[in-house]
Amino acid sequence: MQLKRADVVTGALALLDTDGLDGLTMRKLGARLGVQAGGIYWHFKNKEALLGAMADRIVGEITETPLAPGPWDAQLREIAHRTRRALLAHRDGARVVAGTYVVEPNTVRGGEQAARILIDAGFPLDRVGWVIFATMYYVLGHTIEEQAQRTAGDWEQRGAALADTELHRVMDGVIKADPEERFGYGLELFLDGVRLRLAAAQA
Repeated sequence: MQLKRADVVTGALALLDTDGLDGLTMRKLGARLGVQAGGIYWHFKNKEALLGAMADRIVGEITETPLAPGPWDAQLREIAHRTRRALLAHRDGARVVAGTYVVEPNTVRGGEQAARILIDAGFPLDRVGWVIFATMYYVLGHTIEEQAQRTAGDWEQRGAALADTELHRVMDGVIKADPEERFGYGLELFLDGVRLRLAAAQA
């Protein structure tokens, strides 16, 4: 059966889940798919192009379900949470998406959705993209750290060297907290700033 582009992406994501981003090679992927590397390069000119398609597949679920009607900040909050969940669905998912700059269908659709929300809210057109980028950077940064923390293991052992220090007292509760709660807190801090910028633009 002829290997299809979608099959390559599916196989690459499966390999990502088992071996992580650092273990994802075209040779390993070819072996998993039962083809020579040339069969993959027929669909993707290089690994970067493959990673871009993988990133687009990862973010695809963000726009699968329509957003509930509501204020712009509630919708932007939902997009951020959906994005985090999509990234967490794959090992190193946040690193894959963070390392790509693609214009693929799912990525474009997600960007257009966020842009429409902010434009309808009254943001100046020349600042809408800035808000979208800042939102995405927060989600990616938090999720990269979240996935790295999972890999690193137990904080109690790693934090022993910091015991009885002010830094340990400050960070202990944060690192032990539920990651979703930690993500939500930071997101609200971010949205507070966006609300202030919108109010200033409309003043």
